[in-house]
Amino acid sequence: MRPTQAREHHAAAPPPAVRALTLPVTPVRVRPDGATTGAPRDGAAAGAGAAGASGAAGAGCLPGAGVLPAGAGVLPAGAGVLPEGAGVLRPGAEDPRAVDADVPAAVGRVLAGVLDERVARARAVDPLFARELAGRVARFTRTGGKRGRSRLVWWAWRACGGGDRAAASAVLRIGAALELLQTCALVQDDVMDGSVRRRGRAALHADVAAEYAGRAPAARAGRFGEAAAVLAGDLALAWADDLVAETPLGPGTAVAVRRLWSDIRLEMVAGQYLDVQGQVTRSRSLARALRTACLKSARYSVERPLALGAALAGADDATARALASAGRCVGTAFQLRDDLDDVFGDPRLTGRPCGGDIREGKPTCLTALAWARAEASADHHALAVLERSLGNAALTGAELDEVRDVLDRTGARATVETRIDRLVTRGLRRLDDAALAPAGEYRLRRLLTATAGGTSTAGSAGSTGSAGPTGSAGPAGSTASAGSAGPAGHPGPVLTCATGQEPLAVVPGAGEVLR
Repeated sequence: MRPTQAREHHAAAPPPAVRALTLPVTPVRVRPDGATTGAPRDGAAAGAGAAGASGAAGAGCLPGAGVLPAGAGVLPAGAGVLPEGAGVLRPGAEDPRAVDADVPAAVGRVLAGVLDERVARARAVDPLFARELAGRVARFTRTGGKRGRSRLVWWAWRACGGGDRAAASAVLRIGAALELLQTCALVQDDVMDGSVRRRGRAALHADVAAEYAGRAPAARAGRFGEAAAVLAGDLALAWADDLVAETPLGPGTAVAVRRLWSDIRLEMVAGQYLDVQGQVTRSRSLARALRTACLKSARYSVERPLALGAALAGADDATARALASAGRCVGTAFQLRDDLDDVFGDPRLTGRPCGGDIREGKPTCLTALAWARAEASADHHALAVLERSLGNAALTGAELDEVRDVLDRTGARATVETRIDRLVTRGLRRLDDAALAPAGEYRLRRLLTATAGGTSTAGSAGSTGSAGPTGSAGPAGSTASAGSAGPAGHPGPVLTCATGQEPLAVVPGAGEVLR
């Protein structure tokens, strides 16, 4: 389908020295219900034309108003003109069985086509913008990353019975949109956190600042890099929204997918805000840390991708609810694993320096739990270490080792490790309530387990209240059930993930349960 050509509306003859700039045209796309998208309604087009005519006439009321000097605004021949066929949506058909063999590669192919087209459009707008910003967004999205969210969409779709070739293309496009959304989240998160490394290389804002280091003072180059990264995130989000909007979907499916897409963006921003708000207020609340984790990671990284896959497959309500519950549990475990990796992980594997969350004073579940344990046992040394370390940007390697020792001695690390496995196990058990296709369900269970780095398997033990190893929720193998003994034998409430069902840890004196 060819894109429609923009109609010209002239109120007066243009100044003789100015040539018209041809900008990219949004193509008209026909939805399955026969309606079109991407082109203005007749009334809107007429209104735009009337407004343009009125504006042009008004500009002519002042002598010389709106008249540019000879040659001003003239671009080289061909500038602003897209290559033939650029911007045209060509929904193809993917063989689901072929995609099953390598989902990341299939998503990568979709991304390659989308990013090539978007960068071409950016180049038509301005070559410098395309080279320095749009190109960076494209490279960041293409390279690095495990395509975890798009894989979850795919395998949820397959587990819910998805197998249509045309629908498979739509699933891959939604997966690609999630990868662009992740680009937005990461490049802006690096600015907020002051992180200079991402995926084993310079973060986007640091890369821009380094390029301009010789052309501006260091502070100004650094500020420019941050501004560029904010704009890069905005651009990635715009491209992601475009991709969702341009994906052909049936009317009912389109409503469900776009509502979920709206939710995932809102929750991602809310979680990020709670994260930075917790840093500035030096929050020590485990409930608040868990709430942040649920919004920033659990829903965004796991629950909503599963929901998107279920919606694309037309899953029934019971199956959709089961997948959502499973995703909430596994997504919380995913964030807990990320908390551990930040302090104890290998930078060669994580792609970031150790201790970033500690230096930034992030309100993680790991440190909040250690704080609560230290207070409950009157461990003044542990409290002193945490007090001077959390939010200390100049924290040394030796001082980070002290924090690691506190996390071990208070049992916080062991508790989080155990809770990861239990949350994954409970999440997998939620899938028992869903009517899933066996082959897709098997791959989905494996992916969910790997997502959180847990050791749970389908059908393994781990029901609420089962005994954990020594130190998992308190000394002497205390249990995970409500009211179970915490350190020093004091009873405490159970903090849960956002479903209100999944125990995380017994915290004496916390006095709140996250529902």
